Amino acid sequence: MNEKQVIDSLTKFIIRHKTREDEFDTLALQIFEYQFNNNLPYQRFCRQRETTPKTVQSWKSIPAVPINAYKSLTLSCCRPEDIKRTFMTSGTTGDELRGKCHHPTLSVYDTSMITAFKARFMPDLKTIRMGILFPTENEMPNSSLAHYLALAYSNFGSDGSQYFITTEGVSLEKLFAELERAEKNSEPYALLGASYSFVHLIDQMEKSNQTIQLPKGSRILDTGGFKGQSRELDLDDFYERLSERFSVPRASCVNMYGMTELSTQFYDNGNQICPSKKSGPHWIRSQVINPATGIPTPKGERGILVHCDLAHFNCVATIQTEDIGIEIDNGFLLLGRAKGAEAKGCSMAVAEFLKIAQG
Repeated sequence: MNEKQVIDSLTKFIIRHKTREDEFDTLALQIFEYQFNNNLPYQRFCRQRETTPKTVQSWKSIPAVPINAYKSLTLSCCRPEDIKRTFMTSGTTGDELRGKCHHPTLSVYDTSMITAFKARFMPDLKTIRMGILFPTENEMPNSSLAHYLALAYSNFGSDGSQYFITTEGVSLEKLFAELERAEKNSEPYALLGASYSFVHLIDQMEKSNQTIQLPKGSRILDTGGFKGQSRELDLDDFYERLSERFSVPRASCVNMYGMTELSTQFYDNGNQICPSKKSGPHWIRSQVINPATGIPTPKGERGILVHCDLAHFNCVATIQTEDIGIEIDNGFLLLGRAKGAEAKGCSMAVAEFLKIAQG
C-alpha cells in the first residue's frame, strides 16, 4: 500500500459503524507493512527482533515502540519536505527533550477525533455552546490538544462558543459571565480543557465561595492530567469538586485520555467511580504488558499499556506507553505513570530501541 491507499482505507474503516476483529487485524498488518517499508529506524528494530510483515499474524504481535523514543528519533514514513504538521509533547516535566510526531496530512487525525468525539461526548446533541479552557491553535500550533479542542469547537460548538484561556492566563471575568448567562437561560453548556486548568478554576471559585448551577444536559471534559501545572488532586476529590462547583453530575464529567504520540483518543463514561473505565473506538486496540518482558499480563493484573492506533499511520501505530493500566472487560483502568520496577522496565525498553534503531 502507498500513502494514498493507506489514507483511503483508514478513512473508510473509521467512519464505518461496525467492524469485525479480523478486519482490524487485516488493516493493522497492512499499516505495519507500510511502516516497516518506509520508517527505517522502526524497520531496524523489527528486524533485530526477527519480526517482519511476513512473520506477524496479528496486531498483538506488532513490535511496540517505547513512547520516549520519539524524543530522540524521527519516526516518520513520509519525506521531510512532505510534512504538513508536527505535534510536540508538552515538555512540562523538566525534560528538555520533546517528542515529535510528524503528519503529512491531518485528514485521518481529524476524522478519528470527530467520529469518536461525537460518539462519546456528544451522542445526544449535534452542537452545544462551549467554553474552552486552553489556548487556541494559533497560540500553540505544535500542540495536539490545541488542535483537538479546535476541532471540538469548530465542529460541535454552537454560536457563542468561545475560548477563555490565552497564553497570558484565564479570562475569569468573561468566563463567569458566560456561565451565569447559561445558568440564567437554562441552556446546556460544555466546558472543555486541560485538567490542570480546571484545578486553577476550582481553586479560584472556592476562594470566593462561588458555585454555578449549570442546566441539565451540561457536561465537562477534562484531559491531560496535572503535569506539574497545578497541584495534584485525588481523582475522586477532583471530580467531586467539579460536580459541586458547576452542578454537573459526575456521570457527565468525562475524562479524555490521549497523547501526542497517538492520533486517537480514549474516553470514559463519566467519573461516578474512580478510576473510570477507559475505552476507545474500533480503530484502536490496547494490551497491558510486563515492561521487562513484553509479555501480556493476565486480565485484572497491572502492567504497562500498549496501544495499537491505526490512525497514527505515518509514524508508528503501536506504542508502549509509560502508563500503568489494568485490562478489564471492554476497556482498561488507567492508574497513573510507571514507578519503581515498572519505570525501570520502561527505561530499559527505550534504551534497547534506541540502540537498535539508530544503527
